[in-house]
Amino acid sequence: MSDAFLEKARSFEGRDVGPAEPGADAVNQAMIRHWCEAIGDTNPVYTDPEAARRSVHGGIVAPPVMLQAWVMRGVRPRPAAGGNARDELMAILDAAGFTSVVATDCEQEYHRYLRLGDHLSMTSTIESISDEKKTALGAGHFVTTRSDYHDQQGELVASMRFRILKFKPGERKTGDQPKRPRPAVTQDNAFFFEGARHGQLLIQRCKSCGELRHPPRPMCARCRSLEWDTVEATGRGTLYSFVVNHHPQVPAFDYPLVVGLVQLEEGTRLVSNVIGVDPADVRVGMPLELEMVAFDDELTLPQFHPAPG
Repeated sequence: MSDAFLEKARSFEGRDVGPAEPGADAVNQAMIRHWCEAIGDTNPVYTDPEAARRSVHGGIVAPPVMLQAWVMRGVRPRPAAGGNARDELMAILDAAGFTSVVATDCEQEYHRYLRLGDHLSMTSTIESISDEKKTALGAGHFVTTRSDYHDQQGELVASMRFRILKFKPGERKTGDQPKRPRPAVTQDNAFFFEGARHGQLLIQRCKSCGELRHPPRPMCARCRSLEWDTVEATGRGTLYSFVVNHHPQVPAFDYPLVVGLVQLEEGTRLVSNVIGVDPADVRVGMPLELEMVAFDDELTLPQFHPAPG
């Protein structure tokens, strides 16, 4: 890409995206409860007033990772007065052929817990646009945006850096199916992928209190024990929630792609693909069964298909 294009794109660095965006609602118990139920967070300081009162917080607090939920713009946000610098930048990248987008990473910094009644607003700044990079998805530019969250008194309560890749989809030859992207294997989750390679769906279990947990993590949220082992799931479950993804299309996946949140018989949930069914027939609550799919010699992942009957 030409120097003139990059100079034009980088002229957006340091620009505010637009005016401060106030959240539609103050921090409230109902939204906190819905969030905790959706992700299975049972920490009582979020939902039990008496337990929260006895804690170091002295009252209900919101899960820190809910930060973005308090200022979500909605499905059909009203256009910002005077335009939006981020939308202008995206249009420039689109016009240059970088028409696809994928989120790459997010960093959040919390200055204090949010409490019931706090009312947040967010200001965002375009922090940087990278040189053109070659990636497995195609050539593109990484765009980093910094957002600051303030309460009703103007106090900075949290900050976030959000990075996306705007890229040109790589051309794929007919019949040339690339490998499925490799998962990020860590010391905490290596057992899960090793188990899948041997046809087992393993769930992490606390050796101290017996609590099952997924995704895998080093410490038990219930008793704070660092000791754990695993149990093998039966592979039976129900569909708790799902989305049908159509765009953007990433090589190595077939579309439309059903991505489901599966409630296992053992009680934990995991994100997987629902296969062997027309996306139009997928329903919340449908019974599912495990199917281990070997995508290549190195990667086997748990998938789910509708249970017979």
